[in-house]
Amino acid sequence: MEKEKNRHSFSGSIGFVLAAAGSAVGLGNIWRFPYLAAKDGGGLFLVIYLILALTFGFTLLTTEIAIGRKTKQSPLTAYGKLKEKWGFLGILACLVPVIIMPYYSVIGGWVVKYLLAYLTGQGASAAADGYFTGYITGTAEPLIFMVVFLLVVAVIIYRGVNHGIESFSKVLMPLLLLMVVGIAAFSLTIHATDESGVTRSGLEGFWIYVIPSFKGLTVKGFFTVLLDAMGQLFFSLSVAMGIMIAYGSYVKDDANLVKSINQIEIFDTAVAFLAGVMIIPAVYTFMGREGMEASGPSLMFVSLPKVFSSMGRIGNLIGALFFAMVLFAALTSAVSVMEAVVSSFMDQFHMSRAKATVLEALIALAGGVLVCLGYNKLYFDIVLPNGAHAQVLDIMDYISNNCLMPLVAIGTCILIGWVVTPKTIIEEAEKTGCKFGRKQLYIVMIRFIAPALLVILLLKSIGILTII
Repeated sequence: MEKEKNRHSFSGSIGFVLAAAGSAVGLGNIWRFPYLAAKDGGGLFLVIYLILALTFGFTLLTTEIAIGRKTKQSPLTAYGKLKEKWGFLGILACLVPVIIMPYYSVIGGWVVKYLLAYLTGQGASAAADGYFTGYITGTAEPLIFMVVFLLVVAVIIYRGVNHGIESFSKVLMPLLLLMVVGIAAFSLTIHATDESGVTRSGLEGFWIYVIPSFKGLTVKGFFTVLLDAMGQLFFSLSVAMGIMIAYGSYVKDDANLVKSINQIEIFDTAVAFLAGVMIIPAVYTFMGREGMEASGPSLMFVSLPKVFSSMGRIGNLIGALFFAMVLFAALTSAVSVMEAVVSSFMDQFHMSRAKATVLEALIALAGGVLVCLGYNKLYFDIVLPNGAHAQVLDIMDYISNNCLMPLVAIGTCILIGWVVTPKTIIEEAEKTGCKFGRKQLYIVMIRFIAPALLVILLLKSIGILTII
């Protein structure tokens, strides 16, 4: 009890909301959301995503934050405290950020490299064919930038909840939002004429993004969009990876949990939408519809530098602003990923924050070195159960996102829906006298709809379900 009494807390709801939103607004929003929206019929994906965010996402987000505040524990120990025999779920939940942190640090290092390229006026070089491949297959540079990124994150975590995570989020998140809005607005104003004389504008790309397209849509196609949107919610809301349980454990008992969760939903969904407004109109203007098919690293590190290069003199400035914004987003997410592990070490092994931070930084460093070497000295190519070709980074991503996260979410739904019952979460949410507005929806989602959708998502992710 003494340990719980001394546990650090966010100073107020604003600090919590900004930290949680910062976790949610990461690389997944910026390079995955726009690609999926472009691939899955634009506005159709947006509508389905919004519906899922208000139902499925809301359910998982509420559950994890409430578990954290109720138990005052990190993910590794919270499940066991809620129900002793369910401690294994905490181990799975803690494994996710342990696996994610190394490759997230490597990608964060890529962002640092590109930001420096634009800040030093080397944007044209960054847009050249083979620049990205040449960089990631190098030996020293990727390792150096990965270490720089990881050290910044570790220092923030070392400083603690108030002086580290909360202070950092209060400065960076408003800056991030300002930059996202500014770049999105600029993206709508651009226009270009290609070699064949066809003129395209950012506004045209915006309408492609937001207007639902039902062209050639089948039942199978609809389920593909549904599962894509649901998979994206894991990235967008940082659920099923222990993060929201860790952050929830730092929320004071007198805070209005329902209001904070609603604010996180709005913040995250708005930034995810704006990420699409930033990227899709710009890529469409300079590269046409075929350019919108790029995804993941190729979108951010290959396609977009070519877009910035096509903008002329202002391209270097826009590129610098864009990668600064991406770096802010990557840092806020990486901080939450590391905190989920550090808080788990502190609660389970009674370590000091300093020791737990150093331990996790060393684990992430070792994993990050493997990821970097996976593009050169340790390169191999295998086919995953879902049919995708992979090397070290892809395997780690597949295990954490395609296997463990759906398993953690399914287990959480069973535990809350049927073992300790939804009443446990509802009472925690209403503890301060606030009204839980979507109570009946929550009960139906946590018991029936969410676990059913998650099982389908898991079976598809691991390659067992191929008809959808």
